[in-house]
Amino acid sequence: MPNDLAPRNLAVYACQPSRSRGRLHPEPESATRDAFQRDRDRIIHSVAFRRLEYKTQVFVNHEGDHFRTRLTHTLEVAQIARSIARYLRLNEDLAEALALAHDLGHPPFGHAGEDALSVEMEPFGGFDHNAQSLKVVTNLERRYPAFDGLNLTWETLEGIVKHNGPLLGGKMEREVPRDIREYNAGHDLELGTYASAEAQVAALADDIAYNNHDIDDGLRAGLFTVAELMELPLVGRIFRDVQAEYTNIDPSIAIHEAIRRMIGEWVEDCLTESMNRLERVAPRSVEELRVLPHPIIAVSFNMVRHDQAIREFLHEHMYRHYKVNRMTSKARRVVRDLFRLLIAEPQSLPPEWQKRAGKPGDERTARTVADYIGGMTDRYAIDEHVRLIDVTARAS
Repeated sequence: MPNDLAPRNLAVYACQPSRSRGRLHPEPESATRDAFQRDRDRIIHSVAFRRLEYKTQVFVNHEGDHFRTRLTHTLEVAQIARSIARYLRLNEDLAEALALAHDLGHPPFGHAGEDALSVEMEPFGGFDHNAQSLKVVTNLERRYPAFDGLNLTWETLEGIVKHNGPLLGGKMEREVPRDIREYNAGHDLELGTYASAEAQVAALADDIAYNNHDIDDGLRAGLFTVAELMELPLVGRIFRDVQAEYTNIDPSIAIHEAIRRMIGEWVEDCLTESMNRLERVAPRSVEELRVLPHPIIAVSFNMVRHDQAIREFLHEHMYRHYKVNRMTSKARRVVRDLFRLLIAEPQSLPPEWQKRAGKPGDERTARTVADYIGGMTDRYAIDEHVRLIDVTARAS
């Protein structure tokens, strides 16, 4: 890599593209982009990334134009990740690439879709969105003549798999998702250690965006009110501060201002706690950071308590709300019906997917069907359900 492409002023524990462990399939270096910048760009140009626009987290895609999709959530995570990485002198491009890739394996209809696929795939090794993200970037994306997948660097693959911590060591190996075990057998991602600080940043940025933006979407959907949020210490304090400072403000602007401030407090707490940990440990390399017995990027214990309180509130007032229950019930039925029909009748799959399937009901067919459904957008899954299940619909 030319010297003028090297990131400047990075900490000693940051990932340097010039020291990357490389790609599974060797490729010539780019004259204009370093290794992690190329990873980021390949993710952005992938089919799976484009499909995030029509995949949702809580609401089904057609429920409203103002609710977040997987794509808008992903972009918000990437922005937060870059901000944290910049302050901590980490590699922003790697943190951004990992943020952009973290949801590529999610099936349609958010958690409801994943739950339904997990149930159907239980006899065949299960379904896990994190493992599916790895499968997307190492196999299912087919854009290059020399290899399947995106051929990302070792550091990006490691971050996709381990952004929530080690998969071996404290846990039983059987708990490692099958697709990760199978890939790791041929390309060791060191599942027993922590991922880079950049991967930890992307994971925490996801948590920050997820909670705060679900509060925003829940309020705008009328699933709960600001008055109900006042019972939460952190959230209530911030909303009261906004109301006291702007007495006649439009409610929608007040919500935006409160969410903005909450994200700011979360990021500041993360920076303070992470800097304290870095100063205590003083890692001299990314390798020293990986073998630590704890994450280096974190929020304070007090913020962990706030996080738990928010999650419990959202679980009760949003994820269990009858309107959401109705949507998720329909979503599970769509995924379940599609899976059961296609595993029994793989000849109903599109031709390119029929080539990957085996016999009706066998494991190869089940995994092919899971990959096919996992890549669907919300609206494509609904349309496919109509085409295959509704006898009055015209097949196409």
